[in-house]
Amino acid sequence: MDASDEGVPDLCPNKMDTCDSEDDDNSDTWDETDTPNCQLTKCLFCSKVFTIVEEALEHATKDHNLDLPTLKRRFDMDCYSFIKMINYLRLHSMSASDLMSTKQSVWDDDKYMKPTLEDDPWLMYDFDDVETPHSSMIPGDGSGGFLANAENGIVTLSEHHFAELQKKIQALSVEVRVKNSLLEAAADDMKRMRAVTQELVEGPNSQSAGDKQVDRKVACLSITEDQSYFDSYAHFGIHLEMLSDVVRTSSYRDALLKNSAVINGKVVLDLGCGSSILSMFAAQAGAKKVIGIDQSDIIYNAMDILRENGLESQVTLVKGRLEDTVIPEEKVDLIVSEWMGYFLLFEGMLDSVIYARDRHLAEGGLLLPNRCTMHLVGIDDPGRHKEVVGFWDNVYGFRMSTLAGEVLKEPFVEVVPSSAVATSSHTLVELDLMTCSTKDYSYISSPFKLEASRDTAITALAGYFDTFFDLPVEKVSFTTGPLGEPTHWKQTVFYLKNPILVKKGDIIEGHLLCQRHKKEIRSLEVCITLPGMKQNYCMSSCSVSDT
Repeated sequence: MDASDEGVPDLCPNKMDTCDSEDDDNSDTWDETDTPNCQLTKCLFCSKVFTIVEEALEHATKDHNLDLPTLKRRFDMDCYSFIKMINYLRLHSMSASDLMSTKQSVWDDDKYMKPTLEDDPWLMYDFDDVETPHSSMIPGDGSGGFLANAENGIVTLSEHHFAELQKKIQALSVEVRVKNSLLEAAADDMKRMRAVTQELVEGPNSQSAGDKQVDRKVACLSITEDQSYFDSYAHFGIHLEMLSDVVRTSSYRDALLKNSAVINGKVVLDLGCGSSILSMFAAQAGAKKVIGIDQSDIIYNAMDILRENGLESQVTLVKGRLEDTVIPEEKVDLIVSEWMGYFLLFEGMLDSVIYARDRHLAEGGLLLPNRCTMHLVGIDDPGRHKEVVGFWDNVYGFRMSTLAGEVLKEPFVEVVPSSAVATSSHTLVELDLMTCSTKDYSYISSPFKLEASRDTAITALAGYFDTFFDLPVEKVSFTTGPLGEPTHWKQTVFYLKNPILVKKGDIIEGHLLCQRHKKEIRSLEVCITLPGMKQNYCMSSCSVSDT
């Protein structure tokens, strides 16, 4: 408090000076305009004292430039905030100019609910009656709003006012894009419902199941229905496994860094960014701007990782599912994503890549990877077959053959020894990610031929995929097959109930059908037909056995 305030009169002066004595002859008369004792109001910023708080407020407004309406609007204050502010001003030496220029409510602490001065009239002031400036005025520098000069039909705005209007327009533009995305999603939902209704009305015999497929996509799921998928990637163990996969991670690194001439100066979208490793590779390759998006909570750790490596200004992370989220750049030059699941298509993330390609990839843009192939090969591993299938014939002296049937419905994700490969491989499908649609992989029907490489008994078929980055400077690719270096994808093994005896050179002919699960869009149903047998498998989050 200023030294000049030392002579300030007490807020409760001696009654002999201000109020009539009880023995005064005039004690029987009372004027309702008289001020009760101990109710004098001291100014918040100087030593002056007033009989009522309204006079003190008028003085503070006129002489100290206090603007309560502006403060109320700026900090969205209520009566409790007002009380805290008064007690703060009483306790600290803060001038009116400092108060009006502050950008944060420094009094926003519950300790300031305790009165600094007992019976302070300011605390009784009806703050709710303070009217804030009209909502149509754009907040400015604390003066209550911007002024626009209009003369001869020409409106002149200040530079600050114009900047604020531009921010408002940008915010509204983003809001419009969000609404458009919701409308597109609603239109997709209606299209899907019409297709389902038509199928129900026409009946299953109107067309064969292979000829008529409802194109269901991940975008059809609500975020609530889909959240469990993203939650599975919030655990650190899975990121340790993926980052420790040298084949996977180094292939993406090489594709980006060895083609830096293609990446340099470009805007890159990292779809399903996870720990942000691919975003950082893209930034290292010279990308002008990288946008990483992920609905999983791992993105919060990714933000810390970017700050730790000084890349937060080059890489922007967005939490959300792409199908429901507006990203900072409507069009990007390159989309990179590690979307592949077991047997390539498990978890259905390719849907999001196609969605991103169709809506956000600029003309002439690139996808990384841009091509994938799915393969099937025959294996002979009688020891493993006995562990998985034969185990149930004698479980501590009891037969449990019914469980063997259930186990055979579940593919096993495991590393197949290269020595167990007993046939040639067959390519089931090749996907060009730049041109394919969701229908191209939602229902894959492929006959296959496998040539036996030795006299043996085929105990299982193993599925795997190859991935290609066909870039102009240096092409990069990797395989998840049993003859390559093991990856975290391993191989997807479909055990056969009865092994198939073959001689070297024999051709095993069969058919594989792979389609989306009827109820779980991110899951797969696989049917393998071989001479004399037909087996169905289900790949879902709760059924795939990873060993």
